[in-house]
Parts: sequence; structure tokens; C-alpha cells
Amino acid sequence: MASTDPTTMRSVLGHFPSGVTIVTGAVDGVPAGFTCQSFSSLSLDPPLVLILPGRGSSSWPKIEATGRFCVNVLAEDQQELSTTFAHSGTDKFAGVEWRTSPLGSPILAGATAWIDCTLYACHDGGDHLIVIGAVHDLAAEPETPPLVFHRGAYGL
Repeated sequence: MASTDPTTMRSVLGHFPSGVTIVTGAVDGVPAGFTCQSFSSLSLDPPLVLILPGRGSSSWPKIEATGRFCVNVLAEDQQELSTTFAHSGTDKFAGVEWRTSPLGSPILAGATAWIDCTLYACHDGGDHLIVIGAVHDLAAEPETPPLVFHRGAYGL
């Protein structure tokens, strides 16, 4: 494998705009979650999605242990929520309105979409994990624009 400078790679790949999600779960009734930019639809039959949590995430191992998670696609006005859930060691859910998904994970109020999943597979992905979720339920607010991240900043 060729050696590529991580700073250059981040800069170049930042030219591809992405949505912003918060992956949530509940561990013994206590909500957990983290901001996850790396999300994609994987398959329609069977319905599968893909998330790529960082290996250093303190929230993902808790969520993974439950075998289920919810991907919350953030709305354009949820930049502050994205920043809050990107940091470790804080009560990320303090003051955050949410309801429980059919599988028991938090659905964040105001999200433009949510996808409720069970853990289908998890693979090595370098400094990230490649997590595949089997979709059990999902919904969207078609009139609510998504939060977009592009070239290292939030924007349209």
C-alpha cells in the first residue's frame, strides 16, 4: 500500500460533501451516541446501511454490545448537536430532546431522517470499523434540509 500523508488525504477527500449523522443506542436504558460523518446506504435487498465509527470511539463499543443502533441524519440547523456529540467525556444528551425508536435507540428530535438497525456485521477498516446495519425501520421529514459537511466546514 502506498504511503499517503493523512493531512493531504483528509484535505483531498474533504472535497466530497457528506451528510452528518449521530449514531445512537441505549445501554441499560442510558442513551449513548456519537457524530458519524461516514454513513451510506449499502443494499436495498436486503436493506443494509454502513457506518464507520473510529476505533477510538468510547460510545461505539457500548452501542455495539447491545446489537442495535439508530442512525439520525441531522438537519441543517443541528450543527451544534453535531459538535456536542463529536466530543468524548461529556453528557451528550443533556438538554437534548429524543424519543425511543422501535428497537429502543434514541431518535433525536429535529433530525431529518432516522434509520433503526440491528448489527449485521463488523469488519476491520484500519483506524475505523466497517459496521453494517440491517434496517428494521426508518422515516424521514422530506421538507427538512440535511446538515452538510464539505472541505472541513459545515455548509450547503
